[in-house]
Amino acid sequence: MKRLTDHLIVISFDCLSSFDMPLLETLPNFRKLLSGAAICKQVKTIYPSVTYSCHTSIITGNYPIQHRITTNTLLQPGKISPDWYWQRRNIKGTTLFDEAKKAGMKTAALLWPVTARANIDFHIPEIFANRPWHSQVAVSLVNGSLLYTIHMNQLFGHLRKGIQQPWLDDFVTAAAVHTIKSKKPDLLLIHLVDLDSQRHTHGYSSKEADEAIRRHDDRLGNILQALEESGIAEKSTIIALGDHSSSDVSKVIKLNVLLKDSGLIQVNEKRQVKSWRAFCKSNDGSAYIYLKHPEDRHAKEKIQALLHSMMRNPDNGIEFVLSGKETGESGADNEADFMLEARAGFYFTEELDGEAFSEITEEDLAVGRYSKAVHGYSPLKPDYETVFIAKGSGITPDVEIPTMSLVDEGPTFARILGLDLGETDGRVLHEILES
Repeated sequence: MKRLTDHLIVISFDCLSSFDMPLLETLPNFRKLLSGAAICKQVKTIYPSVTYSCHTSIITGNYPIQHRITTNTLLQPGKISPDWYWQRRNIKGTTLFDEAKKAGMKTAALLWPVTARANIDFHIPEIFANRPWHSQVAVSLVNGSLLYTIHMNQLFGHLRKGIQQPWLDDFVTAAAVHTIKSKKPDLLLIHLVDLDSQRHTHGYSSKEADEAIRRHDDRLGNILQALEESGIAEKSTIIALGDHSSSDVSKVIKLNVLLKDSGLIQVNEKRQVKSWRAFCKSNDGSAYIYLKHPEDRHAKEKIQALLHSMMRNPDNGIEFVLSGKETGESGADNEADFMLEARAGFYFTEELDGEAFSEITEEDLAVGRYSKAVHGYSPLKPDYETVFIAKGSGITPDVEIPTMSLVDEGPTFARILGLDLGETDGRVLHEILES
């Protein structure tokens, strides 16, 4: 299969929304990228629309039911900080970076989700210290490219403040610029989280979110300049994309409180989960309910009665409920027994204490107890699309696709590199590719 470019650079601007396009069109570096680009302003995300599921769909071309990264974090009932799906081994099937490596290409990835311990040449994975005895530097070194990570931290570690934003994205951008100039990788995957972080903390349309987009414009400019200075711009394809949108929220749903009150979750004197028959796994805007034993008919009947009662009152915040079969048909986890979608303004948490339904207060926001905007909702939510911009070698200029899906991106990237992901849920976007 003919390769259409020597270098593919994919930049994921986490939480970039279709509604951000008017601002992007006014910013110098995004405007430069958009000029002569192939674009889609209405990209349908996947379900649940959480970061790790989305990014795995981007580089596999499959829905979560296929690649099995069905949410961000593992099912660990009662754990205050569950572990995330950090490791490449959690992905079922092949990925874009796997196929590139098999073809002898030089690969690089910076904070791309679900890549820890992947076979990537120049690699700093997205992973954080989740145990009191862990250090951030140590987990990054163990799960990425040892010497490369040490070198990037020697050069640019002063830019970081742990994993806080916007400093982390500044570090990632500096590492990306250096990697482009010194390594000239065939494939470079970059994940920038500043905008997502600001929207969670300050709200969807906040000035902090606006400022993050403007910082992203500067970061994009630095990457474009690096391509020019390295002499590979003419032989490169650059992709800028989002993974999901988000929505402001004012109320939380703590379904595990109701499951506990129904006797389906038992806690000890320290309010820790002692045993459970059913558990609500939050995706923020949606949630799974798992039975510990799928054959537990009594627990399932209790949950069905509870959900039926909740659905009768819109104030409870449940928009719709899917059965396990329907959940699989939506592309989400078919091993869940139920999937719940929150109404606009609501989101789910996994908390076990307090009121089952509560307003988010200013005090909650001040101490970081809850978010001000979240994602994870169904892609069928109105005005919830993200964006896709492609430009450079192998891309037909000035093409606008009315609609596409997030799962179309991986097969298209593979085709640009002359690779094949095999049978996928998504399709190759031939209409943007030069023949």
